[in-house]
Amino acid sequence: MKKFNGFVLMALLVGIFVSCNSGTTSHSTKTATLKDALAEKFYIGTALNANQITGKDSAGIEVVKQQFNAIVPENCMKSAEIQPMEGEFDFELADQFVDFGVQNEMFITGHCLIWHSQVPSWFFTDNEGNDVSREVMIERMKNHIYTVVGRYKGKIQGWDVVNEAIMEDGSFRNSKFYQIVGEDFIKQAFQFAHEADPDAELYYNDYNEWYPGKRDAIVKMIRDLKVDGVRIDGIGMQGHVGMDSPSLEDYEAAMVAYANEGVKVMVTELDMSILPNRRRDVGADISTNIEYQKELNPYTDGVVPQEKQDEWDARMVDFFELFLKHSHNMRRVTLWGVADGDSWKNNFPVRGRTDYPLLFDRNHQPKSAVAKIIELTKEEGRH
Repeated sequence: MKKFNGFVLMALLVGIFVSCNSGTTSHSTKTATLKDALAEKFYIGTALNANQITGKDSAGIEVVKQQFNAIVPENCMKSAEIQPMEGEFDFELADQFVDFGVQNEMFITGHCLIWHSQVPSWFFTDNEGNDVSREVMIERMKNHIYTVVGRYKGKIQGWDVVNEAIMEDGSFRNSKFYQIVGEDFIKQAFQFAHEADPDAELYYNDYNEWYPGKRDAIVKMIRDLKVDGVRIDGIGMQGHVGMDSPSLEDYEAAMVAYANEGVKVMVTELDMSILPNRRRDVGADISTNIEYQKELNPYTDGVVPQEKQDEWDARMVDFFELFLKHSHNMRRVTLWGVADGDSWKNNFPVRGRTDYPLLFDRNHQPKSAVAKIIELTKEEGRH
């Protein structure tokens, strides 16, 4: 029998020790993620833009894969994008979006089927530019919904069927859908979506849904649909919030009101601007306006003062604490964008502003609020 060289034997033993130890260390120091922390509560999702869907934003896609388990398209499924001309559908980007979700085993939401904005002008008019009849409008809605929903049957788990149809005072938005069809365009849309894919969840989605007038009108809409035997599975609360509005109490009241109607509640487009709101008392004086513009856009160099970041973190954590409190009625919470640089809030309501409304910064690094949200889930588990 050959004898082992002492040095070789020692090196072998050391190698085994280091290998085993490094494996243990790697496992124990694995970075916690949002999707793991919230796995037993609700889906945590994000909206994907074209650069992410096509893979150009590789850093953003890595964040999506690591942190999220639900996705929604930002624009590529809106009617103007997917059917720019009657009967001419462009599914290229939408197909890529759905394929990404399927490959990564994510909960996929389609957004959105019927919306007054980002809709092609042909949808409402005849060859002479006049409004089409109610019958033609309903048939166009049906064809659009059947084609889009039917294409992704069994792949897309939920649809934003109707988007932003109710005003803050509870009245119907005076959209072309409402003008031509009447208020039952909502009923028609939900019925067509159900027929196209009976297994998909169906949602109504809106913003400022905590306003009492809008809240009560949405509750009435849910009841009316159910009385007519039309299925609705959830209400999407967009969740475009600020540092001072809405109050947590108002937001919770809306969540409870919708849940009490037997539907799931979702936060579908969450972002929280850290910037001050516009004032209404600014006149025409140039010097006043210049100062006002600086006041509205204070963090142009990318640096947010720590005390402001702490305030933002605290309010975001408060919202997630609210979501966890009602997790038994929650389906998902979706951020409207992956990282700060992707957010529409950079240009709204004032063009050119630099905002910081999401959980990941412009370098795709998690903000301090992410760790706090993850820790919050641990505290929930200990109660």
